[in-house]
Amino acid sequence: MPELPEVETICRGIAPHIIGQTINQVLVRQPRLRWAVSETLADDLTGLTIVSVSRRAKYLLLTTGQGTLLIHLGMSGRLRILTTEQEVGKHDHIDIIFTNGTVLRYNDPRRFGAVLWTVEAVDEHKLLKMLGVEPLEDACHGELLFQLSRKRKVPIKSFIMNSHIIVGVGNIYANEALFMAGLLPTRHAGTIELEDYDRLVACIRIVLQHAIEQGGTTLKDFVNESGQAGYFQQQLRVYGRAGLPCVDCQQPLQEVRLANRTTVFCCDCQK
Repeated sequence: MPELPEVETICRGIAPHIIGQTINQVLVRQPRLRWAVSETLADDLTGLTIVSVSRRAKYLLLTTGQGTLLIHLGMSGRLRILTTEQEVGKHDHIDIIFTNGTVLRYNDPRRFGAVLWTVEAVDEHKLLKMLGVEPLEDACHGELLFQLSRKRKVPIKSFIMNSHIIVGVGNIYANEALFMAGLLPTRHAGTIELEDYDRLVACIRIVLQHAIEQGGTTLKDFVNESGQAGYFQQQLRVYGRAGLPCVDCQQPLQEVRLANRTTVFCCDCQK
């Protein structure tokens, strides 16, 4: 599943190609995604100009003067910048065609993604309004997580992966950030002190920023807007390395399941 760094990479990649461009045509070949694509999407979008491209959690927001198009990539969704001459593939479900000939193509083999149009204030959309803070913004800080975690017995890994608390910290990045911060993923969130949360927030930012700079984590279903896979996975220090020596202390890394997610850590370096 594309995570925050992958979505941010796509956001930055497609923005220069479509900001300021006017939509000439919308082709919906397959409307049955996670939520059905509106039958009026083509009529709603045709003639509108993209004013900005941004990200909220793992949603891409294409803003026009009349409303916002929300795109979620689900488990296997991809967006690519193409031209009208390029051949349509089996899972190419939606084309947004601009007057300059540029095509923003949505591909999704598993069809768990979403393409939704809203004319309401986007922050109040039902899919966005209950989301937590963005980890790369100033609103996310140790004091906030410390206060939200008091008396919480949930493991710290599950706590930072809760999108109502903080968005975009997927499983891979939670493993990596907790290792960098020296915190055991199994510790109860409510037992962690303020200084530890300060350090954890800093580590989350470092890991996510590094992944963004590297182009996102290489997953079998992820490619960026040009069709090229990211390569942050080559830099992972714990995730996917269970049983291998810790990069810091050389002790074998341990693996458990937390909330049915693979969790890898070092018993010596993380407390």
